[in-house]
Amino acid sequence: MSGSGGFLRTGELLYGLVIAVDIEAFSKLGVLEQAAAQVLLAQVLDEAASAAGLDREDWYRQPRGDGELAVLPGHVDVAWVMARFIHHLAHALDRLPSDSRPHANLRLRVAMHHGPLTAGQFGPVGTAPIVACRLLDARQTKAALAADPGCRLVLVISRQLFQDVVATRFHGLLPERFRPIRALIKGTVYIGHVCLGSPMGELADPVGA
Repeated sequence: MSGSGGFLRTGELLYGLVIAVDIEAFSKLGVLEQAAAQVLLAQVLDEAASAAGLDREDWYRQPRGDGELAVLPGHVDVAWVMARFIHHLAHALDRLPSDSRPHANLRLRVAMHHGPLTAGQFGPVGTAPIVACRLLDARQTKAALAADPGCRLVLVISRQLFQDVVATRFHGLLPERFRPIRALIKGTVYIGHVCLGSPMGELADPVGA
């Protein structure tokens, strides 16, 4: 586990924000390229969090080989994280230097859900991580990113987050940038909303809060 994540304890139920991240086509990379892609992923995640005024050391972070599963402390402003962190992540990806090496063309799927979870023996357990990971791996999410070669990030969120957070337009979130998806996975229907790139308009100050 990376990051402190001391707020996530066995036997205590937390209602929190889960962020799951996955590198597109990671398995097609060679071993050295996979390692290099992981370095780039850590770089852009840290850069985006810092630009959004967030400290990833405060998160519970579980490496997933081709990505990361993170749980944020319960006090975070979910709308702020969704708007500013994802906005800066999209821009961090766009700023990566052009490179012909496969790992350098980093493209990400990011999923978010807010719900109940607790600490398990092998990581967070509960509805929140399950929904986030199902939406992350949904065929429709992968297809949305694959359909736009010029985009380096697709965000997918649960229907609950769209209704409760995005629809408020807090912190510049734009509902019109999202479109709904319906995925049947392992016998369960998951409803989500996908957005290519930043879920908000341009910031007046591209660095700041």
